[in-house]
Amino acid sequence: MEILMSIVIGIIFAVSVYLLLAGNILRVILGTLILSHGVHLLLITMSELQRGAPPLLNLGAEGFADPLPQALVLTAIVISFGVTAFLLVLAYRTYKEHKTDDLEDLRGSADE
Repeated sequence: MEILMSIVIGIIFAVSVYLLLAGNILRVILGTLILSHGVHLLLITMSELQRGAPPLLNLGAEGFADPLPQALVLTAIVISFGVTAFLLVLAYRTYKEHKTDDLEDLRGSADE
């Protein structure tokens, strides 16, 4: 199962890099969003599936599941949501000011 997830994560990374190299601001934002989801899947996959009881002291179980990867991914989801919201507002303001969302048009020239 981990090999299948590694292939899926590789495809997600490839799609996100393709979108990041596009000339449109919204595609770049979508690429960063997909890249963050790929990183979330990578963190969960690399932590492996651990079977066991919740990490409570009074259960007396032999093995415990590690809650750290889930906590890291939850934190990363919240951070990526905030970054995506900021990038969308930044793209909206850029479009309102310059009337374009093409990155080549926004680059400008050396004469300006």
